[in-house]
Amino acid sequence: MPLRRTDARRRNPFGSRLLGAADQSARALRIRVQVLLTALLVTTNVVGAALVFVISYFVVPAPEPTRATVVSLAIAVPVYVAAAVLVGAAVGTATTLRALRWATTDSTPDDDDRRKALRVPLRLTLMQALMWLVATVLFTGLSLVLQPSRALSTGLTVGIAGLVSCGVAYLLTEFTLRPLAARALAGASLSRRRPRGAGVGGRMVLFWWLGTGAPVVGLVVAAVVALTDDVTSLTRLAVTALVLAGVILVFGFFLTVLNARSVVAPILSVRDALLDVERGDLDREVPVYDGTELGLLQAGFNEMVHGLREREHLRDMFGRHVGRVVADAAAKAEVELGGETRTVTVVFVDLVGSTTYATEHSPAEVVQVLNRFFAVVVDEVDRHGGLVNKFIGDAVLAIFGAPVELDDHAGAALASARAMAARLAAEVPEIGAGIGVATGEVVAGNVGHRERFEYTVIGDAVNSAARLTDLAKGVDGRLLATWATVEAAGEEGAQWSRQGSALLRGRPEETELALPCPRS
Repeated sequence: MPLRRTDARRRNPFGSRLLGAADQSARALRIRVQVLLTALLVTTNVVGAALVFVISYFVVPAPEPTRATVVSLAIAVPVYVAAAVLVGAAVGTATTLRALRWATTDSTPDDDDRRKALRVPLRLTLMQALMWLVATVLFTGLSLVLQPSRALSTGLTVGIAGLVSCGVAYLLTEFTLRPLAARALAGASLSRRRPRGAGVGGRMVLFWWLGTGAPVVGLVVAAVVALTDDVTSLTRLAVTALVLAGVILVFGFFLTVLNARSVVAPILSVRDALLDVERGDLDREVPVYDGTELGLLQAGFNEMVHGLREREHLRDMFGRHVGRVVADAAAKAEVELGGETRTVTVVFVDLVGSTTYATEHSPAEVVQVLNRFFAVVVDEVDRHGGLVNKFIGDAVLAIFGAPVELDDHAGAALASARAMAARLAAEVPEIGAGIGVATGEVVAGNVGHRERFEYTVIGDAVNSAARLTDLAKGVDGRLLATWATVEAAGEEGAQWSRQGSALLRGRPEETELALPCPRS
């Protein structure tokens, strides 16, 4: 789907521009609903009444209406229709506003308010059905008094037209009240509830019957009447069949379209929201304005996105604590529980004189310096493909080559250490830091308890890097590496030179050392 169509549906969350935005004010929503509801329902019922009059007295095969019948009905029909429209509009508006009073005051609905709000379309439709029932009884009774031979055709025509009009009115009412239904269902847990009403399948069958089945019954009755009436000509019967068939096609199609749109609109809202989530928008939600399985689908989508947001938040927090590389590897099940033997390069960074600096400066100044120090270290380690494994007070342990393999982990670690030393000298001049780099075999994996563990590395390379850090604090540039690391590196090794050897604490023999080559 073109992006502009998706954006258009997002701007029209209820499936139509007529219904406005999801965040419209309570006053604007009340006015919009009142105007739309009155206009749609009045138009539907007036058109239905006019259609009844035309079909009943000029199309249906029955004896020609007498002058008294025409005059009486010409007075009765407009009077009743006007009275029914006025009463229906007044009572319907009052009923709707009473049931939706919480929405007009921007208050939070309770379960009873939600139940009443979702029943408003059915209540208004039942009220209109009552008026059409009264009309059926009234006009059939008038026909019995004025011209009994037309009573059957009048009763059937008014009754069937009433059924169709009520079906159209229900769908239009439900459409108009979508914003209010969305506010009623907002915050309600629907994913595990049974759908309200007849459900999608039941509604499809019901509205097929109202739009097609019932009018076809009227057509059958008209044919039976014509067959039993010797006065009806073949031409009149053909005209009647064509007109009624046209009415059935038009109103049946209109009712089917309305019903289809009521089903498709929630599905499209979920489909478009899924596309946004696929693009990375985890703040996307859809208004839940349907009480059937479609509303459960909308609510289920919102709960799914809520779960994705929580999962992404946890993943982000996990990544911040253990490193994003470890988090991604753990999510892909690439890290073996219990540890694995790996050859890695370790970078250890420790501040010089941090205790003295802390006693001479305020806590706020100390924290500010530490944050700038950690920012430089983390930035350079990430930029060269390493993992910041631990913050140990004012020291940092970084690993290159685990948990994700790195082709030239020694070269990456040495390059990271050189860049780190240069930046710390320029950006954090208040306090120095010793940097040690060592390559060797370690055990890398998760240690601790199954309920609480952390990713770590244990081995001689870690100890050597920590010892080198202490030595580095006393040399120019404050950076030392083992010569074995330089030998294991690729092109980066050319940037380093031998610097004698030293006996590191805890080791039986001396370790050859290396320093970065002086810049020319």
